[in-house]
Amino acid sequence: MLLGATAAHAQQELPVYPGTVHTRIGNDLVIAGEYYRMAYFTTDDSMQKVADYFVKFWRSQGYPTAVDGDLEHEAVVSALYTREGLQRGVVLRRHAGKTVGFTVLRDLWVSAPKSPPPGLVKLEGMLYSQDLATRDAPGSSQNRSSLVEGNLEDVRQRVSQALVKEGYAPVRQSALKLGGETQLTLEHARKGEQVLTTLRPVEAGLTAMVQMWVGSDRPDGMPNDIAVQESRQEHQRSKQQPREGSKP
Repeated sequence: MLLGATAAHAQQELPVYPGTVHTRIGNDLVIAGEYYRMAYFTTDDSMQKVADYFVKFWRSQGYPTAVDGDLEHEAVVSALYTREGLQRGVVLRRHAGKTVGFTVLRDLWVSAPKSPPPGLVKLEGMLYSQDLATRDAPGSSQNRSSLVEGNLEDVRQRVSQALVKEGYAPVRQSALKLGGETQLTLEHARKGEQVLTTLRPVEAGLTAMVQMWVGSDRPDGMPNDIAVQESRQEHQRSKQQPREGSKP
């Protein structure tokens, strides 16, 4: 039954407005610990017309549907699929004479793992931090964006020390000039995992830090996944070993 429910959720689609091209934003996303799918579209139709379409469509199917906003500058239409444990919605805005819509599919029954990987480090002096994750196999990834008190070199040293403490080894470091500022990219790895950290000064004494943890030894998709294969094989062997006290 659990496998069937999981498969049913995987087949659920995003809301679609007829006659428009919908562009997915990422794949399966984790925002604030909940699973989402998102896409956006644009149309020459008025916001009122777009909102009316989704309201009539969802209500005609018997789903509880709510509308919020002034329907001129912004609007939100959402419906609860109570039996499937899903919420479908569309967020509408006006921009450059067009209606821009963000369609959302939210899973109400499944929560994401609450523990991020150790490669997404937290440093003292963090003023802001936001996590985002995908659950695509095999190269699932998690991301953290942060603002950290400290200059570029200070933050570089602290994040490197934190990663080494977690068992990650430094692989390479590169620097790039962007808009007159130096941007650093650090790469650390341990068996079957890799962490890319990008650092850039925002203002004096404040540094932006973006980290990406990847469940693979190569985030660029090159066929160098020996470490991942070995890690999976070891995991399978440990699962197949008989438990202590069990019958052979």
